[in-house]
Amino acid sequence: MSADRLKNQKPRRIRKASPASKQSGAAPAAIETSRLQKLLARNGLGSRREIEDMIAAGRVSINGVTAKPGDRAGSGDMIRIDGKIIRFRLAALLPRVIIYHKPEGEIVSVRDPQGRPSVFDKLPHIRSSKWIAIGRLDFNTSGLLIFTTDGTLANHLMHPRYQMEREYAVRIVGELTPEQITRLTTGIELEDGLAKFDQLLDEGGTGTNHWYRIMLKEGRNREVRRMFEALGLTVSRLIRVRFGPVNLPPRLKRGMWIELMDTEVEQLLKLVSQPGAGIPDKPPSMQAGRRS
Repeated sequence: MSADRLKNQKPRRIRKASPASKQSGAAPAAIETSRLQKLLARNGLGSRREIEDMIAAGRVSINGVTAKPGDRAGSGDMIRIDGKIIRFRLAALLPRVIIYHKPEGEIVSVRDPQGRPSVFDKLPHIRSSKWIAIGRLDFNTSGLLIFTTDGTLANHLMHPRYQMEREYAVRIVGELTPEQITRLTTGIELEDGLAKFDQLLDEGGTGTNHWYRIMLKEGRNREVRRMFEALGLTVSRLIRVRFGPVNLPPRLKRGMWIELMDTEVEQLLKLVSQPGAGIPDKPPSMQAGRRS
C-alpha cells in the first residue's frame, strides 16, 4: 500500500457515480446508494448503532421523508439530522483515512484544560463530519495514529473482539532477564486485570539503553508502560510502529501526516474484514509526504 498524495496537492479524484435512489429524481446510472446508517457512519456522523438509534427516534430524513430502518441513500439525496442538512463528499461511500506520526508532547484529545498541543490541531479541516482517532497514545508516547471519518472502520479496528494487534518499539534502561521476559509474556497482574505481551523480541542496544519490539492485542491506558513499571523498569522511549494491518511509514517524520488514496482505503477495508487481519504476515507500508 502506498500513499503519495498529500495536503496542498491535487484533491481526491471523483469516482464514477452509479444509479441514484428513486427519491432523488435523478436519471438512472447517476449515484450509488448504500444503507443509510453505513453512509452516515462513513462520513463521521456516529457509529452505526448511534445512527440506528437516531433513525428509530425519527431524527433522520431523506428528501423530506422520515427515514426508516433499512432505507438506502446516496450522495445525491438530501439527508437531514434534526433538521440540519448533511452534506457529503461526492466520494461519500468511501471514508477518508489519515496516517499521522505523533511526536511526544501532544495529546490525543480535541480539548485540553492545560492547553497542551493536540494532534487534532495538525489535521485538515473537514465539513459535516469529524476525524475519529483510532486508538490513543499518551502524552509521552510517539508513533502511529490512524484517523478516519468512518465510525464503523474505527470500531472494527479498536473493538477487542477483532483482536487487532498493536506493535511497539520500546527502549528501557537496562536489559530484561529471562525471568522478566517470562512474566511479561505470561501475564502481569495490573490494577485493571491481567496483561501480557503476545510477542517480545530483543532488538539490542548500546550502553544502559536496550530496545525491544513488543506486540499485544489490547489498548488499555498506558498498558505497556505499566507492565514494565510493575517490574521496576523505566521506559525511556515508546513508539507505536503498527496498528493491525497498517505500518508506520518509515519515511514519515514526526508531526507529519499522509492521506490514503481511494484505492488504498478500499484495500484497508478489505484487510480489516478478513480473519486474522490484526496480525498480517507483511503489513502494508506507505510513503511519507509533506508536513500538513
